[in-house]
Amino acid sequence: MANVVRLKRGLNLRLEGTAVPNVEKTIVSDTVAIVPDNFHGIVPKVIVKPGDAVKVGSAVMYDKNHPEVQFVSPVSGEVVAVERGERRKVMKIVIKNDRKDEAVTFEKTSSAAEVKQLFLQAGMWGFIKQRPYDVIADPTVEPRDIFVTAFDNAPLAPVYAYEMLAGEDAKALAKGLEALAMLTQGKVYVGVEPESKVTVPAGVELVTFKGNFPACNAGVQAHNIAPVNKGETVWTINALDVVLMGRLLLNGRVDMMRTVAVSGSEVAKPAYVRALPGTPMADILKDNLVKADYARRVISGNVFTGVNVSIEGYLGVYHSHVTVIPEGNDTHEFLGWAMPGCKVLTTSRTFVSRWLPGSNRKPDARLHGGERAIIMSEEYDRVFPMDILPEYLVKAIIAFDIDRMEQLGIYEVAPEDFAACEFVDTSKLPLQEIVRKGLDALRKEMN
Repeated sequence: MANVVRLKRGLNLRLEGTAVPNVEKTIVSDTVAIVPDNFHGIVPKVIVKPGDAVKVGSAVMYDKNHPEVQFVSPVSGEVVAVERGERRKVMKIVIKNDRKDEAVTFEKTSSAAEVKQLFLQAGMWGFIKQRPYDVIADPTVEPRDIFVTAFDNAPLAPVYAYEMLAGEDAKALAKGLEALAMLTQGKVYVGVEPESKVTVPAGVELVTFKGNFPACNAGVQAHNIAPVNKGETVWTINALDVVLMGRLLLNGRVDMMRTVAVSGSEVAKPAYVRALPGTPMADILKDNLVKADYARRVISGNVFTGVNVSIEGYLGVYHSHVTVIPEGNDTHEFLGWAMPGCKVLTTSRTFVSRWLPGSNRKPDARLHGGERAIIMSEEYDRVFPMDILPEYLVKAIIAFDIDRMEQLGIYEVAPEDFAACEFVDTSKLPLQEIVRKGLDALRKEMN
């Protein structure tokens, strides 16, 4: 029987627009985009130019710091643009899909060294992140342990049990876990939700987590299983990305197609679709938004940790979730703070909705306040399920007090772990941004 970890702290929000469990269609777009900003911690070097022909699995860029870490095309076709921004920063690589699905063939592997080399060449390494710093894993450092999260309990999140970790993908998951177990002398842990039907191969440990968001975060799971100490490195990865690795090992070719939940109050028919990372949001949401004359926020991911990409953006490489909510910039409430607030999405007892029976809310993207100094004690602790003092850690990051940051557990955390804290924060601080900048500065200082 799997170990059970019960988390008492966390946050559960009930929002309108849950995706109905049925796959509506497979989206095949004319173009896909590879966005280097999706892969935090790398310095991209593009190795293709407009007019070049590529296959599924062809390398299009690599990390300058670790040239063996390559990133590949999810489709076959022609590179039509390499767009750059200020100081020649690579913004995106756009590939025209010829729909022929011609692919690079990779040889089967039998040893840990061969598996590692395959993942590096076939673009799978970009799915592996490390603690500390929450960046793409350093291929020269062997991890103490590997933590795989096999569920998502963020608002409107996709249900992994539905067509995501079932059928052929269940076989691919097992194969991928076997391969990951070869890459560490430690253990591979898989975090699941109660009543999950996920099965794992011998040598992989299953751990059940009971609790609200962010119980699904790999960092939270690692903290409650085997915390990361200074000088140690662990890897974290999502089970849906392990499936991609398993497909590669089983079929000898890259297949990044994934099931995506399209949800939110502004989606006319919330459902699941199949799409590749880098698919334009315009194609994913085509003819599936409610008619409105106000602005909407299109998020690749969930409302807590997702990225505001707009309708002109693309599906993030790590995301199996698209959320659309009102922007709220056209709403002006006179004395809104003094009204009963029967439909307000809040955790505060100030509004009546906090006391009403649980019903789905329709939030918008407004902050409902301005940024100010940290003044509320123990506010973060109510929703932060780690034995870390989040308020003091944030203050240490802002002051960039390295000794204090280390004492308070900076090596264990990622920005996503502070998402619930950011929602309940009365001071309206961008906590995830603060943590991200702190981790980047610490990494630069230490290296």
